[in-house]
Amino acid sequence: MLSCHSQPESYLQHSAGYIREALAPFLKDEEARLTAERGAKRSRFQPLLCAATSPARKQQEETLTYLNQGQSYEIRMLNSKLVEYTDTSSKYVKSIVRVVFHDRRLQYEEHQQLEEWRWSRPGDRILDIDIPLSVGILEPRSHPLHLNTIEFLWDPFKNASVFIQVNCISTEFTPRKHGGEKGVPFRIQLDTFATNEKGEYMEHVHSSGCQVKVFKPKGADRKLKTDREKIYRKVPEDREKYQLSYENTVLKECSPWPDALTLSTPSPVYQSSPTSCSSTDGAVQCDHPNLFSTPRTYGPSCSNCSPNQSSELLSCCDHLLPSSSPQDTQLWLHHHRFSPLSKLFCSFSGADLLRMSREDLIQVCGPADGIRLFNTMKGRCIQPRLTLYVCQQAAGRQPPNQPVYRALYLGELTLLDLSEKIAVLYGITTQQITHIYRQKASGIHLVVSDEMVQTFREESSFLLSITRDVDADGFHVVLK
Repeated sequence: MLSCHSQPESYLQHSAGYIREALAPFLKDEEARLTAERGAKRSRFQPLLCAATSPARKQQEETLTYLNQGQSYEIRMLNSKLVEYTDTSSKYVKSIVRVVFHDRRLQYEEHQQLEEWRWSRPGDRILDIDIPLSVGILEPRSHPLHLNTIEFLWDPFKNASVFIQVNCISTEFTPRKHGGEKGVPFRIQLDTFATNEKGEYMEHVHSSGCQVKVFKPKGADRKLKTDREKIYRKVPEDREKYQLSYENTVLKECSPWPDALTLSTPSPVYQSSPTSCSSTDGAVQCDHPNLFSTPRTYGPSCSNCSPNQSSELLSCCDHLLPSSSPQDTQLWLHHHRFSPLSKLFCSFSGADLLRMSREDLIQVCGPADGIRLFNTMKGRCIQPRLTLYVCQQAAGRQPPNQPVYRALYLGELTLLDLSEKIAVLYGITTQQITHIYRQKASGIHLVVSDEMVQTFREESSFLLSITRDVDADGFHVVLK
């Protein structure tokens, strides 16, 4: 007969220790295998910034990369990693690249800091995209009001590279003292979104970023060389406390930027559909409040407005008056292709804008937009290339003793432009003028061509006579 005897507790603990020691190698191998499998399943999407990291950073610190102001740097999107990591089925994904402050204190003051930078550098952007160098991206866009943001689409199943340019330097946001201040660090953040059921790029896929400092041209190269020499002079024991310098910078995974989801939602500025306007209570509301690519008349739709309302709205678009309200001023800015400046002058009335001098507008808007806005506000006409004085003479009659002349202003020295001006003078169409002749002192008629128009002297005077051309059902015009 078999009988069971209870074993002492010390014996059981001793046995368990032997078992653990015997199985330890197998447990380690199994744990390593499971870790590798989990890592393969969670293969990360890691964009690369093609710029070397600084060796003067300690092991526990985040990497730091030096960039030159205005130089193009490549960000490579590793396509296979994104597909494996996210299982995204979108044909295209949208990535938003932004330059933001790394310090938490400056992040709270970001709006104020960027507005001050906008005023000090009118017409410039903090972040630009170098489209000719970029590969595999679609629909690159830069928001006119978000100077530190760009966005683009790309195919996650193909290779893609975007080249960016940072136009501000780190010392622009440091308090000015006696020179030699350290520049503030920035972050380059990349947020990627896929389409949802409605086809909108709102499903967050991945976010990553890295810390950078921006120097004046060639300054990043000098700083990197100085850091390498500094680390090289250290003893080997101290050198091991610092990171190695790598040729490329890995953008490490992070949480999405707070307003990334807001920018990823369908915005009227970025839609490619035609602009449509409607009117409510006499006020115009446009689907595209910020970007108009071509000059058009942005009035109310015919189904919603009467002809009188339409003419009033078109009048406020054509001319900026001292009595124009801030709403009328905004409409005038959009109509004359000053949409990027609309937010800057959002509270300005017509009188406020008309009081600004040419120098004020150049300082606020930059030279190009400032001069164009000043000329448009003052209603300056384009100077004609040629001015002619003509007197209309009835057929078969002698010119009066005191003939009355009219001025013809030619914007182009062509026969077509001359024909258009004469046709308006006689109230006929340009197609009805079959020929224009110039009568010499000898009485012969010369056919007027583009070359002859180019030889006319400024403020030349002519007698105009017109006769009907029976064969062509038109008119002959003679310059005497």
